[in-house]
Amino acid sequence: MRLFLPALLLAATATITPAHAGTPTAADISARQQATDRLMADYQGQVPGAALLVLHDGQPLYARGYGLASLEDNTPVDAQTNFRLASVSKQFTAMAIVLLAADGRLQLDDPLARWLPGLPPATRDITLRHLLVHASGLIDYEDVMPDGLQGQLRDADVLEILKGQDRTYFTPGSSYRYSNSAYALLALVVEKASGMAYPQFLHERIFSPLGMNASVARTDEGPAVAQRAWGYSHIDGQWQRTDQSPTSAVLGDGGIYSSISDLARWDAALYDQRLLPAQWLQQVFTPGNTVQGETDVSHYGLGVRLQGEMVWHSGESIGFRNVQIRWPQRKLSVIVLSNRNAPEPYALARRIAVIWGAPAP
Repeated sequence: MRLFLPALLLAATATITPAHAGTPTAADISARQQATDRLMADYQGQVPGAALLVLHDGQPLYARGYGLASLEDNTPVDAQTNFRLASVSKQFTAMAIVLLAADGRLQLDDPLARWLPGLPPATRDITLRHLLVHASGLIDYEDVMPDGLQGQLRDADVLEILKGQDRTYFTPGSSYRYSNSAYALLALVVEKASGMAYPQFLHERIFSPLGMNASVARTDEGPAVAQRAWGYSHIDGQWQRTDQSPTSAVLGDGGIYSSISDLARWDAALYDQRLLPAQWLQQVFTPGNTVQGETDVSHYGLGVRLQGEMVWHSGESIGFRNVQIRWPQRKLSVIVLSNRNAPEPYALARRIAVIWGAPAP
């Protein structure tokens, strides 16, 4: 287990409203750390691990690595370990679309057909906003992948699959259904509107400006993922590497790798206008669709789930389980990235957040 919290930042804990009355003392800070470590105990040792980050007002209150990024090489998790974010990636795809809207290159209510012609008639009323807030009704590409698939699907393959699906789950704009298909298509729209490959756009417009220098949308032909965590699943009583599936190369819905170090920079940028003017950033966190059938979510914004004070997203793919939760009014965030198939860390992150001043679930 590795601690990455600079000693000088411990004082920042005093700016958090504690779960109990009074100003936190050094003993109280130590108690919070120990309580957090107890909750993270299952990730410690020679097992697939996790990276934990607690932030307040852009400053790390607590950051630790637990367990291993690679069992085969005995490589420990640390603050620079890059995990596949899975659906936590969706906030970056949404941000790319909003950046292009702010540039005047597209409009959020553009028909999808303007950017991706050739989709069947049943999809003609779908807009980009419908895709962003899961109101499109698009068929889930995972459910209609071709038999005998060799290799991995990419975003362009998702488009080809959906060209053969002249149906939707509901009239576009009339309901909610979480859609990986929608975000795969949004990555293609980014490419069409910007004239850049999706990974290049993310690098030039988001990652590089924020100093997220190791974050990438991973492709086989692109740069290798630095300090990469490999995904594992617990099978027949032992951990086995299960890092890639046929859908792992689809980028728009979940193909970004990042670390808690880089995500701290991303989190800080969501409080100011480094990436977007305030009126555009506000749209990201404005309820866009009423969520049905998901726990602790009332609405979906642009790439984010919304519930009361919370703005959050989880991510699950083969070998990875992640969550990022923010309380913007308190400027408090908790991020847990893990390279294992279970457990899903949302409940764990909520419990850790309470230790550091978040409201109880």
